[in-house]
Amino acid sequence: NRLERLKEILKPRETIPTTVTFIDIAGLVKGASRGEGLGNKFLHHIREANVLAHVLRCFEDENVSYIQEGMDPVRDLEIVETELFLADLERVETFLEREKAKAKAKKKDERKEIDFLESLRGNLSRGERAEFVKLQEYQEYILRELQLLTMKPRILVLNAGEKGQKESESACREVIEKYGEVDTFVVSAKLEAEIAAIPPEDREDFMKELGIDVEARSRFIEKSHELLGLIRYYTSAHEKLQSWSIKKGTTAPEAAGKIHSDMEKGFIRAEIMSYDDIVSLGSRTEIQHHGLLRTEGHKYVVQDGDVIKFLFNP
Repeated sequence: NRLERLKEILKPRETIPTTVTFIDIAGLVKGASRGEGLGNKFLHHIREANVLAHVLRCFEDENVSYIQEGMDPVRDLEIVETELFLADLERVETFLEREKAKAKAKKKDERKEIDFLESLRGNLSRGERAEFVKLQEYQEYILRELQLLTMKPRILVLNAGEKGQKESESACREVIEKYGEVDTFVVSAKLEAEIAAIPPEDREDFMKELGIDVEARSRFIEKSHELLGLIRYYTSAHEKLQSWSIKKGTTAPEAAGKIHSDMEKGFIRAEIMSYDDIVSLGSRTEIQHHGLLRTEGHKYVVQDGDVIKFLFNP
């Protein structure tokens, strides 16, 4: 929405949004860690993802097939989680055997990798997610290599029935009570499909009647963006408006480096306008006139909604 608003004001010839890629993968079945269903193929795909979104069914409908006996989203999630823990445990044990073979030529005090892997194995054996406050360089390297599924941020997408279905509301509430509102996202896929089928010019009125402000797709994208720890900033140059997603806490030179590595190396300064100021005042000229165009240096941390012009030595 912000990008569209900036497009209206700045009138660029080209507008490029930032992207998050969502990959829909067939459901994980019991025994996947031993090769059941899609097995290792499934696990390979999700190991490369940054965030996992578990879609859980919270509605009864005899016309929609269901792999399990009776509707129980908590049980369904526990099946998936068990498989992820088992897959991670097997992966850690494989790495541990490899390190033990290497360690035969090392002194006892040089076997820190083994101690770390054994602590990870202990966590996974107990069904505990490994959490770390601060990691040493060798530990970060091991975790990058392992790509543990159980360490990835997750969101539980609760596919509810139509509004007012008591069974669906109860099933959703059970998941939320167990895992908390922060990790859960409730949506009626059936209702959203109906909204998507309505012509755009009539959609807003239909949503108002239902008391819906924003389509679930947009809310889900924002939730995922948040879980990835990302913010957005914008650049407007050469009649091109572009949105960029960067990690929260990124400095101006690092943000410039996302566009091109030469821009980070030759960074001089950044000229910054805020999105709110542009919407309020309507142009760069007015922002300058009101003294709201800021010049920031190497230590500036980019804020969500910044519109930036980078100055650098090519």
